[in-house]
Amino acid sequence: MGSSSDRLFKRQRTIHEILGGGLAADVILWRQKNVTVGILLVTLAAWVVFERSGYTLLSLVSSVLLLLIAILFLWAKAAAILNRPAPPLPELHLSEEMVNEVAALIRTRVNDFLSVSQDMALGKNSRLFFRVALYLWLISFVGGLTDFLTLGYTIYCSSAAGLVIVLTLPALYERYEDHIDKYAILGYRKLRQLYVKIDKEFVSKVRKWILEKQKLS
Repeated sequence: MGSSSDRLFKRQRTIHEILGGGLAADVILWRQKNVTVGILLVTLAAWVVFERSGYTLLSLVSSVLLLLIAILFLWAKAAAILNRPAPPLPELHLSEEMVNEVAALIRTRVNDFLSVSQDMALGKNSRLFFRVALYLWLISFVGGLTDFLTLGYTIYCSSAAGLVIVLTLPALYERYEDHIDKYAILGYRKLRQLYVKIDKEFVSKVRKWILEKQKLS
C-alpha cells in the first residue's frame, strides 16, 4: 500500500475504514463471502421471479401463502392419521398489552401529524408548508408520468442494480486499489495540464478581449 500522497484524494483511511469497519463493510468488501454471495443470489432470484416468470408482488405473496397453508394443512392431517406430532407452530395470539402498545404508538404518531398539519393550515410554519407543498407537487408530477405499479417496478430494478454495484465496485476497487489510484491520479494531472493549456491559449485571450472592449466602450 502506497503513501497517502499516492492515494486518490490523498485519503488517510482504508476503504474498509471509510465504509464503517463493521459487518456491513465486511459484506460489501467480500470478507463475509457467504453472506455477500447469498445476498446476490437472493437478488438474482427475485429479479428472475419478477422479470421472467410474469409474477407480480401480489400474485407471488398469494402463491407463497397458499403453498405454506397447503403444506401445513397436509402435515397436520398426516400427523393425525399417523399419530405423529402436529407442525411446531408458535401460538398465534396477540396479547392485550401488545395491542395497547401498538395503539398508543399509532395514536402518538397520528396526533403529531395532525398537530403539524394544523400548524401549516394556520400559517404557523411557513417553511414546512412550502416543503410539504413541494413534495406533494413532485409526487403529483411523477404520478402523472407513470402508474404506481410501473413506478414500484422501476424503483425495485434500480434498487437491485444499486445493490449489485455496491457489492461489486468497492471490492474491485480495494483489490486493484494501487493500480486504480495510480491511473486516476495520472488522469487528473493530465486534465489539470489540459485545463491550464486551454486557459492560457483561449480563456485568457477571451477575457482580455472582453476587458479591452469594455474599456473602449
